[in-house]
Amino acid sequence: MLQIKKRMEEAKYTITDWLLTSRKEMTMRGWENTDVILFSGDAYVDHPSFGSAVIGRVLEAEGLKVAIVPQPNWQDDLRDFKKFGKPNLFFAITAGCMDSMVNHYTANKRKRSNDAYTPGGKPNFRPDYTTITYSKIIKDLFPDTPLIIGGIEASLRRLTHYDYWSDKLMPGILADTEADLLFYGMGEKSLVEFVKLVQKGVPVKSLTTIPQTVFKVSQDDDYATK
Repeated sequence: MLQIKKRMEEAKYTITDWLLTSRKEMTMRGWENTDVILFSGDAYVDHPSFGSAVIGRVLEAEGLKVAIVPQPNWQDDLRDFKKFGKPNLFFAITAGCMDSMVNHYTANKRKRSNDAYTPGGKPNFRPDYTTITYSKIIKDLFPDTPLIIGGIEASLRRLTHYDYWSDKLMPGILADTEADLLFYGMGEKSLVEFVKLVQKGVPVKSLTTIPQTVFKVSQDDDYATK
């Protein structure tokens, strides 16, 4: 135990050992742009129990320049959504480790007073229906850039579902987010396949054969897996 503690004390980390979170860090790395920008409803904790950190590291392992924006402010001038500009490949969004409505409210629909995935347990650092809110902002600011969504909120809401909080049926979350593709479950392998195809210039709208993905088409549209 003492040896482990000693090794931890001797380890020296710099800010560039972590995923990119600010323009200052981008300058330190000598980057002029990024390949992927990931927005998360959780704080950024570089640990495998945080899905956004895992996905960021998986993308980084593929040689991509990855930025992560944890808990962006959706109520101001949207500077958090604009600070890295437009990525070379795509935007990605996750609500975090919990469905945002479960995170915000008890089963009796009373507002929770804390958030386990925010520093200090502070509440109100993410919006209701986080995936939808973030996606609409991104699509409004960067309508021509591919957007993918994932995480537990998107996974559980990928099909028509009963929403307890509004007491009504809601369509699959792609209908409300206008995202191009949804990854559900443990989507690391599917994401790597997606990245390789996008890097080859394959249009995102044509990617209908990747496992563990959901896409939206019109009833009369033809697609590979129809």
